[in-house]
Amino acid sequence: MRIECIAIGTELLTTRRLDTNSVWLGERLAALGLAFHRKTAVGDSHEDLAALFREALTRSDLIVTTGGLGPTFDDFTKECFAEVLGAELREDAQSREDMLAFYAARKRVPPESNFKQALLPEGAEALRNPVGTAPGVWWEDPKEHPGVRIVMLPGVPREMKRMWEEQVEPRLRALAGESVRTLRMVVAGVPESALDERIREVRERHRQLDWTILASLTQVELLARGADPAALEAARADFLPVLGEDLVGVGDGNLEDAVLGSLKARGETLAIAESMTGGLLAARLTAIPGASEVFLGGATVYSAKAKIALLGLGAGRLLHEGTVSEATSRALAEAVRLKLGATWGLGLTGNAGPGAEGEAPLGTVFIALAGPDGTEAKAYTLPGDRADVQLRATAWALDLLRRTIRNG
Repeated sequence: MRIECIAIGTELLTTRRLDTNSVWLGERLAALGLAFHRKTAVGDSHEDLAALFREALTRSDLIVTTGGLGPTFDDFTKECFAEVLGAELREDAQSREDMLAFYAARKRVPPESNFKQALLPEGAEALRNPVGTAPGVWWEDPKEHPGVRIVMLPGVPREMKRMWEEQVEPRLRALAGESVRTLRMVVAGVPESALDERIREVRERHRQLDWTILASLTQVELLARGADPAALEAARADFLPVLGEDLVGVGDGNLEDAVLGSLKARGETLAIAESMTGGLLAARLTAIPGASEVFLGGATVYSAKAKIALLGLGAGRLLHEGTVSEATSRALAEAVRLKLGATWGLGLTGNAGPGAEGEAPLGTVFIALAGPDGTEAKAYTLPGDRADVQLRATAWALDLLRRTIRNG
């Protein structure tokens, strides 16, 4: 199946907004054994959009668009596709009802212009939007293009993702066939290149499977796709001893899921004290439903004043040891653990840049974990810009906790 993604919006052609939707969609397709053969970003130009749609209809079996379904003057994805395919636009009654209910729940009246979102090309099916007002479109076998499928989704990521997972992906899974299965293994604490070298022999042993390696700032994913469940299970069994304690998990889930799951299984709790990550670690944890069962909370102690006032660190101690030091990370972990009565306390401090902080070079990070058997601290020098260093630091902190629990 030749699949094409078209990301719509002039803002995507500037440096201010990145097209993250197509990256996410590509990952979801990979899990189905599918992939994009082309991705394009196009501005809010009716002429450019119409030309691109005509081209896509000649080369792709599935065309996925994101953006241009809203109520404003620069939203005309449906109108443009309808024009290219010679289809009339008609109001979809269910979409109108959904929009009225959305506004009524917020005690508001929708502007008349919003109802253009309820228009649907003749022959297409509306995809209901459970978290917004712009429905999507599923269009099979449009006029003079048998075998082609068009999916139009909103550009707002949370709306797009929810609609894809609940309404589009099940249809594609049926099209792809249950014969394609995916083995997903998540690894942390190992660079992509080093992992690739380590697994080469075992991967070659299972070369009949289709392998992909996906690296991010926080983890590495190994994906194997094939039609034979026994072959996938054999690969999983062979990979377990090779990956060892670097293996976060098999199947769905990420590093934070694994940590929270382990804590829950052991009946343990966590508290954190963040300096240079500014609350990012807490945000990663609380993004997971059910995190409150084990994550008690934390403190964003970005300044020396906050470290003193909230966690009771001594001013003289900070002056002597420095805010970016192993000793301070230990003090943070131990203080927050004690304050909240948690099983584990994580403390993070460092220099994310852009310049030096005291004597700590850019990328210097100290992470400490306080637990029932004492406190362990580690020092890291992390690459990247400010955002990269902060995100990498949260990953190393979670992985330190994961490994400690695993080996405990």
